[in-house]
Amino acid sequence: MKLAQYDQYTIELVENILLVDAKGPFGTEVTEQYVQDMYNACELFNHKPWGLLATFYGNRVFTPDAELALTELTKYRVKRGMIANASVILNSNAGDIQQMQLHRIYQNYKLTFHVFSNIESARSWLQSFVTDKTQALKA
Repeated sequence: MKLAQYDQYTIELVENILLVDAKGPFGTEVTEQYVQDMYNACELFNHKPWGLLATFYGNRVFTPDAELALTELTKYRVKRGMIANASVILNSNAGDIQQMQLHRIYQNYKLTFHVFSNIESARSWLQSFVTDKTQALKA
């Protein structure tokens, strides 16, 4: 189910996974809209465990303001049940910088987090991780 679609990003819900495709630059206005769309999406999980698969296309280095906004958003997402993140970086010459920024965003919340270079590998790992953790919580 598609939850949000703009030129720079889409947010889609598939079972207990949010899929985000992010393209192009995120200015202040786009970042604010993305954060609001993510707040709305998080509410759909009703504090049940879920994962986020974010795919970044191109040389998308976050501005300091965007990185701060994503850090605060991650705090909110974790409180709403996010237990893992799989990030995919494609077609980027700045992948090392992007990976460092993502690490800074997610490390503060002790969130299980991996970076991939292939969407299917990321999806497979994330779905397996979320399923295993969800079943363990029910046991």
